[in-house]
Amino acid sequence: MGTQQRAPILVLLRNTGFLRLLATRLTGAFGDGLLQAALASFVLFSPERQPTPLAIAVSFGILLLPYSLVGPFAGVFLDRWRRRQVLVRANWLRSVAVLLTMLVVLRGSEGLDLGLVVLVTLGVGRFVLAGVSAALPHVVEEERLVTANALAPTAGTIIYGIGILLGIVLGRSTGGGDTGVVFVLVAAAVVYLAAGLVPLTLGRDQLGPDHNQPTQTLRDVANGLTSGLKVLSADSASRNAVAVQLVHRFAFGVLTVVLLLLLRNTMNPGGDPDQALQDFSLVAAAVTAGALLAALLTPSLTRRVGTINWTSATLVIAAIAAPVSLGQLQLWTLCVGGLLIGLAQQSAKIGADTTLQRRIDDDHLGRVFSLFDVGVNIAIVLGALVVAIVWPEDGAWQIGFVLLGAVYLMTAIWYRHTRHRM
Repeated sequence: MGTQQRAPILVLLRNTGFLRLLATRLTGAFGDGLLQAALASFVLFSPERQPTPLAIAVSFGILLLPYSLVGPFAGVFLDRWRRRQVLVRANWLRSVAVLLTMLVVLRGSEGLDLGLVVLVTLGVGRFVLAGVSAALPHVVEEERLVTANALAPTAGTIIYGIGILLGIVLGRSTGGGDTGVVFVLVAAAVVYLAAGLVPLTLGRDQLGPDHNQPTQTLRDVANGLTSGLKVLSADSASRNAVAVQLVHRFAFGVLTVVLLLLLRNTMNPGGDPDQALQDFSLVAAAVTAGALLAALLTPSLTRRVGTINWTSATLVIAAIAAPVSLGQLQLWTLCVGGLLIGLAQQSAKIGADTTLQRRIDDDHLGRVFSLFDVGVNIAIVLGALVVAIVWPEDGAWQIGFVLLGAVYLMTAIWYRHTRHRM
Protein backbone atom coordinates (compact mmCIF):
# COMPACT_ATOMS: atom_id res chain seq x y z
CA MET A 1 0.00 0.00 0.00
CA GLY A 2 1.52 3.31 -1.10
CA THR A 3 2.03 6.47 0.91
CA GLN A 4 -0.97 8.20 -0.70
CA GLN A 5 -3.24 5.34 0.37
CA ARG A 6 -1.86 5.13 3.92
CA ALA A 7 -2.16 8.83 4.68
CA PRO A 8 -6.00 9.13 4.72
CA ILE A 9 -6.28 6.04 6.93
CA LEU A 10 -3.68 7.38 9.35
CA VAL A 11 -5.55 10.68 9.55
CA LEU A 12 -8.79 8.84 10.31
CA LEU A 13 -7.10 6.76 13.00
CA ARG A 14 -6.09 9.98 14.75
CA ASN A 15 -9.68 11.25 14.65
CA THR A 16 -11.11 10.44 18.09
CA GLY A 17 -14.70 11.17 17.06
CA PHE A 18 -14.44 8.72 14.17
CA LEU A 19 -12.74 6.10 16.34
CA ARG A 20 -15.52 6.25 18.94
CA LEU A 21 -18.23 5.99 16.30
CA LEU A 22 -16.29 3.11 14.73
CA ALA A 23 -15.99 1.40 18.12
CA THR A 24 -19.78 1.65 18.49
CA ARG A 25 -20.28 -0.02 15.12
CA LEU A 26 -17.69 -2.74 15.70
CA THR A 27 -18.97 -3.68 19.15
CA GLY A 28 -22.50 -4.00 17.78
CA ALA A 29 -21.22 -5.98 14.77
CA PHE A 30 -19.50 -8.45 17.11
CA GLY A 31 -22.79 -8.91 18.95
CA ASP A 32 -24.55 -9.42 15.61
CA GLY A 33 -22.08 -12.17 14.76
CA LEU A 34 -22.69 -13.94 18.05
CA LEU A 35 -26.45 -13.67 17.56
CA GLN A 36 -26.31 -15.03 14.02
CA ALA A 37 -24.16 -17.96 15.13
CA ALA A 38 -26.71 -18.81 17.82
CA LEU A 39 -29.67 -18.55 15.45
CA ALA A 40 -27.96 -20.57 12.73
CA SER A 41 -27.09 -23.33 15.20
CA PHE A 42 -30.63 -23.39 16.61
CA VAL A 43 -32.67 -23.17 13.39
CA LEU A 44 -30.58 -24.16 10.36
CA PHE A 45 -27.84 -26.47 11.62
CA SER A 46 -29.66 -28.58 14.16
CA PRO A 47 -29.90 -32.35 13.55
CA GLU A 48 -33.63 -32.19 14.34
CA ARG A 49 -34.38 -29.42 11.85
CA GLN A 50 -33.89 -30.00 8.11
CA PRO A 51 -34.06 -26.76 6.09
CA THR A 52 -35.98 -26.49 2.82
CA PRO A 53 -35.89 -23.55 0.36
CA LEU A 54 -39.36 -22.44 1.41
CA ALA A 55 -38.57 -22.71 5.14
CA ILE A 56 -35.45 -20.59 4.76
CA ALA A 57 -37.27 -18.01 2.62
CA VAL A 58 -40.08 -17.77 5.18
CA SER A 59 -37.47 -17.22 7.90
CA PHE A 60 -35.98 -14.36 5.87
CA GLY A 61 -39.43 -12.87 5.40
CA ILE A 62 -40.35 -13.08 9.08
CA LEU A 63 -37.09 -11.41 10.08
CA LEU A 64 -36.91 -8.67 7.45
CA LEU A 65 -40.25 -7.73 5.90
CA PRO A 66 -42.15 -6.52 8.98
CA TYR A 67 -39.30 -4.16 9.80
CA SER A 68 -39.36 -2.97 6.19
CA LEU A 69 -42.93 -1.75 6.67
CA VAL A 70 -41.94 0.57 9.53
CA GLY A 71 -38.28 1.14 8.70
CA PRO A 72 -38.75 4.32 6.65
CA PHE A 73 -40.15 6.06 9.71
CA ALA A 74 -36.87 5.38 11.54
CA GLY A 75 -35.02 7.68 9.16
CA VAL A 76 -37.33 10.56 9.90
CA PHE A 77 -36.60 10.19 13.61
CA LEU A 78 -32.87 9.89 12.95
CA ASP A 79 -33.15 13.35 11.43
CA ARG A 80 -34.97 14.62 14.55
CA TRP A 81 -33.54 12.80 17.56
CA ARG A 82 -30.02 13.17 18.88
CA ARG A 83 -28.23 10.35 17.09
CA ARG A 84 -25.91 9.69 20.01
CA GLN A 85 -28.89 8.88 22.22
CA VAL A 86 -30.36 6.68 19.51
CA LEU A 87 -27.16 4.60 19.41
CA VAL A 88 -27.11 4.25 23.20
CA ARG A 89 -30.74 3.26 23.73
CA ALA A 90 -31.07 1.11 20.62
CA ASN A 91 -28.12 -1.06 21.61
CA TRP A 92 -29.50 -1.50 25.11
CA LEU A 93 -32.85 -2.48 23.62
CA ARG A 94 -31.04 -5.11 21.56
CA SER A 95 -29.50 -6.49 24.74
CA VAL A 96 -32.94 -6.93 26.31
CA ALA A 97 -34.33 -8.50 23.13
CA VAL A 98 -31.51 -11.06 23.02
CA LEU A 99 -32.27 -12.09 26.60
CA LEU A 100 -35.89 -12.62 25.55
CA THR A 101 -34.61 -14.73 22.65
CA MET A 102 -32.71 -16.82 25.16
CA LEU A 103 -35.92 -17.51 27.08
CA VAL A 104 -37.63 -18.63 23.87
CA VAL A 105 -34.72 -20.96 23.06
CA LEU A 106 -34.88 -22.46 26.55
CA ARG A 107 -38.50 -23.36 25.79
CA GLY A 108 -37.35 -25.06 22.59
CA SER A 109 -39.66 -22.93 20.46
CA GLU A 110 -38.90 -22.11 16.82
CA GLY A 111 -42.27 -20.58 15.96
CA LEU A 112 -43.79 -17.11 15.90
CA ASP A 113 -42.47 -16.08 19.33
CA LEU A 114 -38.88 -16.70 18.22
CA GLY A 115 -39.51 -14.77 15.01
CA LEU A 116 -40.90 -11.79 16.92
CA VAL A 117 -38.04 -11.39 19.38
CA VAL A 118 -35.42 -11.87 16.68
CA LEU A 119 -37.34 -9.38 14.53
CA VAL A 120 -37.01 -6.76 17.25
CA THR A 121 -33.30 -7.45 17.70
CA LEU A 122 -32.39 -7.33 14.02
CA GLY A 123 -34.79 -4.47 13.29
CA VAL A 124 -33.22 -2.27 15.94
CA GLY A 125 -29.82 -3.29 14.58
CA ARG A 126 -30.78 -1.93 11.17
CA PHE A 127 -31.83 1.28 12.89
CA VAL A 128 -28.39 1.50 14.52
CA LEU A 129 -26.58 1.01 11.21
CA ALA A 130 -28.63 3.74 9.55
CA GLY A 131 -27.85 6.04 12.49
CA VAL A 132 -24.11 5.38 12.25
CA SER A 133 -24.12 6.08 8.50
CA ALA A 134 -26.05 9.33 8.98
CA ALA A 135 -23.71 10.40 11.81
CA LEU A 136 -20.46 9.72 9.94
CA PRO A 137 -20.24 13.09 8.11
CA HIS A 138 -20.34 14.80 11.53
CA VAL A 139 -17.01 13.29 12.57
CA VAL A 140 -15.24 12.91 9.19
CA GLU A 141 -14.34 15.60 6.64
CA GLU A 142 -15.97 15.24 3.21
CA GLU A 143 -12.71 14.52 1.41
CA ARG A 144 -12.13 11.48 3.66
CA LEU A 145 -15.62 10.00 3.43
CA VAL A 146 -14.59 7.42 0.81
CA THR A 147 -11.83 6.13 3.05
CA ALA A 148 -14.12 6.17 6.10
CA ASN A 149 -16.81 4.28 4.18
CA ALA A 150 -14.20 1.74 3.13
CA LEU A 151 -12.84 1.28 6.63
CA ALA A 152 -15.95 1.35 8.85
CA PRO A 153 -18.35 -1.07 7.07
CA THR A 154 -15.52 -3.41 6.11
CA ALA A 155 -14.15 -3.52 9.64
CA GLY A 156 -17.73 -4.15 10.77
CA THR A 157 -18.04 -7.06 8.34
CA ILE A 158 -14.75 -8.53 9.59
CA ILE A 159 -15.74 -8.22 13.24
CA TYR A 160 -19.16 -9.68 12.38
CA GLY A 161 -17.44 -12.69 10.83
CA ILE A 162 -15.19 -13.06 13.87
CA GLY A 163 -18.28 -12.93 16.06
CA ILE A 164 -19.86 -15.77 14.08
CA LEU A 165 -16.73 -17.92 14.33
CA LEU A 166 -16.27 -17.28 18.05
CA GLY A 167 -19.99 -17.87 18.60
CA ILE A 168 -19.69 -21.28 16.96
CA VAL A 169 -16.64 -22.11 19.08
CA LEU A 170 -18.34 -20.89 22.27
CA GLY A 171 -21.48 -22.88 21.52
CA ARG A 172 -19.57 -26.10 20.96
CA SER A 173 -17.30 -25.62 23.99
CA THR A 174 -20.29 -25.09 26.30
CA GLY A 175 -22.05 -28.31 25.42
CA GLY A 176 -23.43 -27.69 21.94
CA GLY A 177 -27.08 -27.95 21.01
CA ASP A 178 -29.59 -25.63 22.62
CA THR A 179 -27.44 -25.33 25.76
CA GLY A 180 -24.57 -23.90 23.75
CA VAL A 181 -26.97 -21.55 21.98
CA VAL A 182 -28.04 -20.10 25.35
CA PHE A 183 -24.43 -19.34 26.34
CA VAL A 184 -23.83 -17.59 23.02
CA LEU A 185 -26.99 -15.49 23.43
CA VAL A 186 -25.93 -14.38 26.92
CA ALA A 187 -22.57 -13.30 25.48
CA ALA A 188 -24.36 -11.36 22.72
CA ALA A 189 -26.53 -9.54 25.28
CA VAL A 190 -23.42 -8.44 27.21
CA VAL A 191 -21.77 -7.21 24.02
CA TYR A 192 -24.84 -5.17 23.01
CA LEU A 193 -24.85 -3.62 26.48
CA ALA A 194 -21.24 -2.57 25.94
CA ALA A 195 -22.10 -1.22 22.48
CA GLY A 196 -24.58 1.14 24.14
CA LEU A 197 -21.93 2.48 26.51
CA VAL A 198 -19.41 3.46 23.82
CA PRO A 199 -21.44 6.36 22.29
CA LEU A 200 -21.60 8.00 25.72
CA THR A 201 -17.96 9.01 25.15
CA LEU A 202 -19.16 11.32 22.34
CA GLY A 203 -20.69 14.75 22.80
CA ARG A 204 -24.45 14.85 23.27
CA ASP A 205 -25.00 16.79 20.02
CA GLN A 206 -21.82 15.72 18.22
CA LEU A 207 -23.52 13.31 15.80
CA GLY A 208 -26.33 15.65 14.74
CA PRO A 209 -28.78 16.19 13.26
CA ASP A 210 -27.89 19.78 12.45
CA HIS A 211 -31.36 21.20 13.15
CA ASN A 212 -33.53 20.43 16.16
CA GLN A 213 -37.17 19.82 15.25
CA PRO A 214 -40.33 19.78 17.39
CA THR A 215 -42.01 16.49 18.29
CA GLN A 216 -43.30 14.82 15.16
CA THR A 217 -46.88 13.78 14.48
CA LEU A 218 -47.72 10.79 12.30
CA ARG A 219 -48.48 13.20 9.47
CA ASP A 220 -45.11 14.86 9.94
CA VAL A 221 -43.44 11.47 9.79
CA ALA A 222 -45.29 10.55 6.61
CA ASN A 223 -44.45 13.90 5.04
CA GLY A 224 -40.82 13.46 6.03
CA LEU A 225 -40.74 10.02 4.46
CA THR A 226 -42.20 11.39 1.24
CA SER A 227 -39.64 14.18 1.27
CA GLY A 228 -36.76 11.74 1.71
CA LEU A 229 -38.02 9.60 -1.15
CA LYS A 230 -38.32 12.64 -3.41
CA VAL A 231 -34.78 13.75 -2.55
CA LEU A 232 -33.38 10.32 -3.40
CA SER A 233 -35.42 10.02 -6.60
CA ALA A 234 -34.36 13.45 -7.80
CA ASP A 235 -30.64 12.67 -7.73
CA SER A 236 -29.73 10.21 -10.47
CA ALA A 237 -26.26 9.39 -9.13
CA SER A 238 -27.64 8.47 -5.70
CA ARG A 239 -30.58 6.58 -7.21
CA ASN A 240 -28.36 4.52 -9.50
CA ALA A 241 -25.85 3.69 -6.76
CA VAL A 242 -28.67 2.46 -4.53
CA ALA A 243 -30.08 0.37 -7.40
CA VAL A 244 -26.77 -1.44 -7.84
CA GLN A 245 -26.57 -2.22 -4.15
CA LEU A 246 -30.12 -3.59 -4.22
CA VAL A 247 -29.14 -5.96 -7.02
CA HIS A 248 -26.24 -7.12 -4.88
CA ARG A 249 -28.54 -7.76 -1.93
CA PHE A 250 -31.01 -9.64 -4.13
CA ALA A 251 -28.13 -11.84 -5.26
CA PHE A 252 -27.05 -12.19 -1.63
CA GLY A 253 -30.48 -13.55 -0.76
CA VAL A 254 -30.20 -16.07 -3.59
CA LEU A 255 -26.64 -17.06 -2.72
CA THR A 256 -27.27 -17.45 1.00
CA VAL A 257 -30.19 -19.86 0.55
CA VAL A 258 -28.43 -21.78 -2.24
CA LEU A 259 -25.29 -22.11 -0.14
CA LEU A 260 -27.26 -23.41 2.84
CA LEU A 261 -29.00 -25.97 0.64
CA LEU A 262 -25.79 -27.12 -1.03
CA LEU A 263 -23.94 -27.55 2.26
CA ARG A 264 -26.78 -29.23 4.17
CA ASN A 265 -28.41 -31.34 1.47
CA THR A 266 -25.79 -32.02 -1.22
CA MET A 267 -22.20 -31.61 -0.05
CA ASN A 268 -22.75 -32.91 3.51
CA PRO A 269 -25.58 -35.44 3.27
CA GLY A 270 -26.43 -37.97 5.93
CA GLY A 271 -27.39 -35.65 8.76
CA ASP A 272 -24.03 -33.99 9.49
CA PRO A 273 -25.06 -30.42 10.36
CA ASP A 274 -21.85 -29.73 12.32
CA GLN A 275 -19.70 -30.24 9.22
CA ALA A 276 -22.13 -28.15 7.16
CA LEU A 277 -21.91 -25.35 9.72
CA GLN A 278 -18.12 -25.51 9.68
CA ASP A 279 -18.09 -25.30 5.87
CA PHE A 280 -20.56 -22.42 5.95
CA SER A 281 -18.24 -20.60 8.37
CA LEU A 282 -15.31 -21.02 5.98
CA VAL A 283 -17.27 -19.54 3.09
CA ALA A 284 -18.43 -16.69 5.34
CA ALA A 285 -14.80 -16.05 6.29
CA ALA A 286 -13.90 -15.88 2.60
CA VAL A 287 -16.66 -13.32 2.00
CA THR A 288 -15.27 -11.30 4.91
CA ALA A 289 -11.78 -11.44 3.40
CA GLY A 290 -13.24 -10.15 0.13
CA ALA A 291 -14.80 -7.23 1.99
CA LEU A 292 -11.41 -6.44 3.52
CA LEU A 293 -9.83 -6.51 0.09
CA ALA A 294 -12.51 -4.08 -1.11
CA ALA A 295 -11.62 -1.70 1.72
CA LEU A 296 -7.97 -1.78 0.70
CA LEU A 297 -8.58 -1.31 -3.03
CA THR A 298 -11.69 0.85 -3.37
CA PRO A 299 -10.46 4.25 -2.08
CA SER A 300 -7.46 4.41 -4.40
CA LEU A 301 -9.18 2.83 -7.41
CA THR A 302 -12.23 5.09 -7.22
CA ARG A 303 -9.89 8.10 -7.22
CA ARG A 304 -8.13 6.71 -10.30
CA VAL A 305 -10.98 5.33 -12.43
CA GLY A 306 -14.14 6.64 -10.72
CA THR A 307 -16.78 4.97 -8.59
CA ILE A 308 -18.95 3.84 -11.50
CA ASN A 309 -16.11 2.21 -13.43
CA TRP A 310 -14.75 0.39 -10.37
CA THR A 311 -18.15 -0.82 -9.22
CA SER A 312 -18.97 -2.00 -12.75
CA ALA A 313 -15.68 -3.90 -12.96
CA THR A 314 -16.39 -5.72 -9.69
CA LEU A 315 -19.86 -6.62 -10.94
CA VAL A 316 -18.24 -8.33 -13.94
CA ILE A 317 -15.98 -10.22 -11.53
CA ALA A 318 -19.06 -11.40 -9.60
CA ALA A 319 -20.78 -12.36 -12.88
CA ILE A 320 -17.96 -14.84 -13.53
CA ALA A 321 -17.32 -15.94 -9.96
CA ALA A 322 -20.91 -16.85 -9.01
CA PRO A 323 -21.71 -19.51 -11.65
CA VAL A 324 -18.18 -20.94 -11.81
CA SER A 325 -17.73 -21.34 -8.05
CA LEU A 326 -21.23 -22.72 -7.42
CA GLY A 327 -21.17 -25.09 -10.37
CA GLN A 328 -18.13 -27.05 -9.17
CA LEU A 329 -19.76 -28.17 -5.89
CA GLN A 330 -16.38 -27.97 -4.18
CA LEU A 331 -15.68 -26.19 -0.90
CA TRP A 332 -12.54 -24.48 -2.17
CA THR A 333 -14.32 -23.03 -5.21
CA LEU A 334 -17.14 -21.77 -2.97
CA CYS A 335 -14.53 -20.01 -0.82
CA VAL A 336 -12.85 -18.41 -3.85
CA GLY A 337 -16.25 -17.33 -5.17
CA GLY A 338 -17.16 -15.95 -1.75
CA LEU A 339 -13.95 -13.91 -1.71
CA LEU A 340 -14.67 -12.34 -5.10
CA ILE A 341 -18.36 -11.73 -4.44
CA GLY A 342 -17.48 -10.20 -1.06
CA LEU A 343 -15.10 -7.87 -2.90
CA ALA A 344 -17.78 -6.84 -5.40
CA GLN A 345 -20.54 -6.40 -2.84
CA GLN A 346 -18.47 -4.32 -0.42
CA SER A 347 -17.05 -2.16 -3.22
CA ALA A 348 -20.59 -1.30 -4.32
CA LYS A 349 -21.61 -0.53 -0.74
CA ILE A 350 -18.65 1.80 -0.21
CA GLY A 351 -19.52 3.62 -3.42
CA ALA A 352 -23.23 3.88 -2.60
CA ASP A 353 -22.68 5.10 0.98
CA THR A 354 -20.20 7.75 -0.12
CA THR A 355 -22.43 8.94 -2.96
CA LEU A 356 -25.38 9.41 -0.59
CA GLN A 357 -23.30 11.18 2.05
CA ARG A 358 -21.85 13.59 -0.49
CA ARG A 359 -25.01 14.37 -2.43
CA ILE A 360 -27.87 14.21 0.12
CA ASP A 361 -28.21 17.10 2.59
CA ASP A 362 -27.95 16.22 6.27
CA ASP A 363 -31.58 17.04 7.06
CA HIS A 364 -32.65 14.16 4.78
CA LEU A 365 -29.69 11.83 5.19
CA GLY A 366 -31.10 9.70 8.02
CA ARG A 367 -34.38 8.96 6.27
CA VAL A 368 -32.60 8.28 2.96
CA PHE A 369 -30.34 5.71 4.63
CA SER A 370 -33.35 4.10 6.26
CA LEU A 371 -35.14 3.91 2.91
CA PHE A 372 -31.96 2.39 1.50
CA ASP A 373 -31.98 -0.18 4.29
CA VAL A 374 -35.63 -1.07 3.67
CA GLY A 375 -34.81 -1.70 0.03
CA VAL A 376 -31.96 -3.96 1.14
CA ASN A 377 -34.32 -6.03 3.31
CA ILE A 378 -36.88 -6.42 0.55
CA ALA A 379 -34.21 -7.35 -2.00
CA ILE A 380 -32.78 -10.09 0.25
CA VAL A 381 -36.22 -11.60 0.84
CA LEU A 382 -37.04 -11.49 -2.89
CA GLY A 383 -33.80 -13.33 -3.63
CA ALA A 384 -34.68 -15.98 -1.05
CA LEU A 385 -38.20 -16.32 -2.49
CA VAL A 386 -36.83 -16.85 -5.99
CA VAL A 387 -34.85 -19.83 -4.69
CA ALA A 388 -37.91 -21.15 -2.83
CA ILE A 389 -40.00 -21.01 -6.00
CA VAL A 390 -37.65 -22.29 -8.70
CA TRP A 391 -34.66 -24.04 -7.07
CA PRO A 392 -34.44 -27.76 -6.28
CA GLU A 393 -34.07 -28.66 -2.60
CA ASP A 394 -30.50 -29.89 -3.04
CA GLY A 395 -29.48 -26.40 -4.25
CA ALA A 396 -27.67 -27.71 -7.34
CA TRP A 397 -29.12 -26.05 -10.46
CA GLN A 398 -26.58 -25.14 -13.14
CA ILE A 399 -29.00 -23.03 -15.19
CA GLY A 400 -29.86 -21.01 -12.11
CA PHE A 401 -26.17 -20.36 -11.43
CA VAL A 402 -25.72 -19.05 -14.98
CA LEU A 403 -28.81 -16.84 -14.71
CA LEU A 404 -27.46 -15.31 -11.50
CA GLY A 405 -24.21 -14.50 -13.28
CA ALA A 406 -26.24 -12.87 -16.07
CA VAL A 407 -27.97 -10.62 -13.53
CA TYR A 408 -24.59 -9.37 -12.31
CA LEU A 409 -23.36 -8.84 -15.88
CA MET A 410 -26.42 -6.91 -17.06
CA THR A 411 -26.22 -4.69 -13.99
CA ALA A 412 -22.56 -3.96 -14.75
CA ILE A 413 -23.34 -2.97 -18.34
CA TRP A 414 -26.25 -0.75 -17.29
CA TYR A 415 -24.37 0.97 -14.46
CA ARG A 416 -21.34 1.78 -16.58
CA HIS A 417 -23.64 3.23 -19.21
CA THR A 418 -25.18 5.59 -16.64
CA ARG A 419 -21.96 7.63 -16.47
CA HIS A 420 -22.79 9.01 -19.93
CA ARG A 421 -26.19 10.26 -18.72
CA MET A 422 -25.03 12.11 -15.61
